[in-house]
Amino acid sequence: MVMRIKPKRPAPSREEVAICVRGLVNRLSGNLIHDHLDLDVKRGEVLGVVGGSGSGKSVLLRTIIGLQKPSEGSIKVLGEPIETLQGRDLRALQMRWGVLFQEGALFGSQTVAENIQVPLREYLHLPPALLNEIAALKIALVGLPPDAGAKYPSQLSGGMKKRAGLARALALDPELLFLDEPTAGLDPISASQFDELINDLQKSLGLTVFMVTHDIDTLKATTDRIAVLVDKTIKVGTLETLTHDKHPWIHEYFSGARARAALDA
Repeated sequence: MVMRIKPKRPAPSREEVAICVRGLVNRLSGNLIHDHLDLDVKRGEVLGVVGGSGSGKSVLLRTIIGLQKPSEGSIKVLGEPIETLQGRDLRALQMRWGVLFQEGALFGSQTVAENIQVPLREYLHLPPALLNEIAALKIALVGLPPDAGAKYPSQLSGGMKKRAGLARALALDPELLFLDEPTAGLDPISASQFDELINDLQKSLGLTVFMVTHDIDTLKATTDRIAVLVDKTIKVGTLETLTHDKHPWIHEYFSGARARAALDA
């Protein structure tokens, strides 16, 4: 088993909140997913989000970034009310975050460099030479070789696709980084390397990271706190405190045989 240990870094500021969720209610096809959920994500921290199947982990992420409208509640991102922003104000806020969706969500008909340039073309008016330069810088930033820029997603391994998607998420130098199952489908070595990359980027760029994951190794290696979606609401703690939680699902997730094997490594 590959050992992944969260590095020490300065504690995030407890004064500033990057994401503030209050009274969030989400329904899908009439089914209640989130029932008056409250959550604060502090600036500079890595928050891991876990939960059972159907608990609404990705729904929560999509709601925070405005891709899904909640039934009730309020969300502030970097101090801005996401549900009421429109036009230029909304675009200005969207430029301050980046998103890595599952499987990278790359456009198959575009090269890696062209994929990275998509948000740059959408939000900025830059000459082609500068677009190419920025794409090359982001490719290097995520640890891809220089020739990756000319390749298409179908020519990349799973780990390289994740890194290419991450490069696109970082194209606009965001303050917030949203990751949806970043290590899913990766072998243990590639997953460990991706965890190290997230840690390095978070530290060097001062990112706030909201990460949906099911990988307890990733939680151990990268997170400051963990938010558990359970019983249609949320419980937040550290890896240590949640390991001793008495809720049946939380106890099994953090204290079951597979969890113990990862946490004892």
